Amino acid sequence: MIIFGTRTYLYALAMLTLVCGRCGNPAAHSLKKRVTKFTLFFVPLFPLNTKYMTQCTFCGAAQEISKEQAEQLQAGGVQPQPAMGQPAVHDHQGPTA
Repeated sequence: MIIFGTRTYLYALAMLTLVCGRCGNPAAHSLKKRVTKFTLFFVPLFPLNTKYMTQCTFCGAAQEISKEQAEQLQAGGVQPQPAMGQPAVHDHQGPTA
């Protein structure tokens, strides 16, 4: 008898501050990587599927993104799509003399 199947692993890559596309609040978003691996006798052998996603910590909305977008967000060059959210803008102006 051969026992085989799949197992999904979830990796937290980063925490980012973005404006949520669903609730409109500037909130922390977790950047996650989800990898599904083929298993044989409960031993993970090779990945079958890899997906990246962001999830708003305020409302819980999740958005799937491409690998390139995830790498940009992780590198700090935030160029998100409008559906994913926008970078939070903080207008901190000091007193002028």
